[in-house]
Amino acid sequence: MTPHTEIFNDLLKLAVDSGVSDVVIKTNKPGYVRLAGKLKPVDMDPITGEEAKAWVDEHVPRVFKPLWEENNQVDFAYATEGIGRFRVNAFYQRGTVSVVLRHIKSKVPEFDELGLNGEPLLNLAKSKDGILLICGATGSGKSSTMAAMLNWINRNLDRHIVTIEDPIEYTFVDDKSVFQQREIGTDVPNFDLAIKAVLRQNPDIILIGEMRDRETFETAISAAETGHLVFSTMHAATVAQSLTRLFEFFPPEQLAQARRQIAGSLRGFICQKLIPTIEGEGRVPATEVMAADQTVKNLILEGENEKIQGLLNGGTDSASHSFNRDIMRLIKEGKISKADGVRYSPNPQALEMNLKGIFFK
Repeated sequence: MTPHTEIFNDLLKLAVDSGVSDVVIKTNKPGYVRLAGKLKPVDMDPITGEEAKAWVDEHVPRVFKPLWEENNQVDFAYATEGIGRFRVNAFYQRGTVSVVLRHIKSKVPEFDELGLNGEPLLNLAKSKDGILLICGATGSGKSSTMAAMLNWINRNLDRHIVTIEDPIEYTFVDDKSVFQQREIGTDVPNFDLAIKAVLRQNPDIILIGEMRDRETFETAISAAETGHLVFSTMHAATVAQSLTRLFEFFPPEQLAQARRQIAGSLRGFICQKLIPTIEGEGRVPATEVMAADQTVKNLILEGENEKIQGLLNGGTDSASHSFNRDIMRLIKEGKISKADGVRYSPNPQALEMNLKGIFFK
């Protein structure tokens, strides 16, 4: 083992043993770890620029080396026996190499383990076709929630599931379903080739790691319209913002067609954020879920997206709920404090009223 790999592995082992989610490495600084959302330095010697660059040069997959050399940034997966698997982003800043690694837990999570309200998520997971989007900021637990939904499908339904991931985060063991997990750079050279091939691979369910552009979304719509269920993620904070992001894929002259396609194919949004637990030793997800029923589809067709948030805020349908309703649940179950609930609420004034039993549409 090379000296720089030994330094990195020692740091990663410490991180995994401590339950850390992310490791941040900056040239001429000690390693930093993110524990329960807080960034802390590690008591170790600074990592030199030569050590950081040598580690990336050694472990970046061969197919990604040109990207690293030409673009000065690259994403890839790193696995080491006895420690675990990590999602890596390496990049230059101010002429020196930095690396951020996220620990990918090997065990596929269950709803209860994540602290999720499983009922509305199961209702969406049972969809026969259409598009399901799991949304939130980076590090909000989107991949874990999506994995928990696919894990339930794997144990209960006979489906052929093809995933396109960059990189693979959770590895599934076939149960009632059969998984084909394709990693960009390892199993297929690039995302575009994987997307173009996926409909020829006879899937029932397709997982697209991220809804990144119009071409990807149009492929998802095509798959949904031909009887497939498509899971994907997007960077958006709320249901309202998620809908706005979808329409941004289309030029103005195609918005009428986009409304028809989205209304026809969308099955629902799950937006989430992580809130510190009341004990202060971890975080628990709060979700906003919108099941695309006929009322929602009609509002999308009519271009009245702004009214959808009102439905979530005032509704009592178990298939959908606002962030405030889920934050209320977490407060009442004693999982988070009222102060943190209000702090993380997208509408704290409304939450204060909701906690008093007052709801407005």
